[in-house]
Amino acid sequence: MLNENYNLKNALNTYLQLLNQEKFFDAHEALEEAWHPLRKADHPLKNLTKGLINGAICFEHIKRNRRDSKRKALTVLNSYERHKDLCTKEIEHFELFQQACLKIEILKKNSLLG
Repeated sequence: MLNENYNLKNALNTYLQLLNQEKFFDAHEALEEAWHPLRKADHPLKNLTKGLINGAICFEHIKRNRRDSKRKALTVLNSYERHKDLCTKEIEHFELFQQACLKIEILKKNSLLG
């Protein structure tokens, strides 16, 4: 069953908390629940949100350190890279999106990808 969360602000706060705890898969799941309603409504924030979802899962691949994890991580990180420029001051919840993008950038710098 598809879980949907219509409270994007809450989802972004949860996402940030989970990233800080290095619970990357859980962060991915928390934000994905808020992404589904955005996607269905073709909301302007759907691509930025999807990029952040993939940003989190990128670091889950690295954390699990399975075979070919770096290639998989880079593949999903491309979605974040394509959409991170959508984080502009004009968007709803800009400060939270900005914090999320900054956290992904810090994780990139401190990982095998940096």
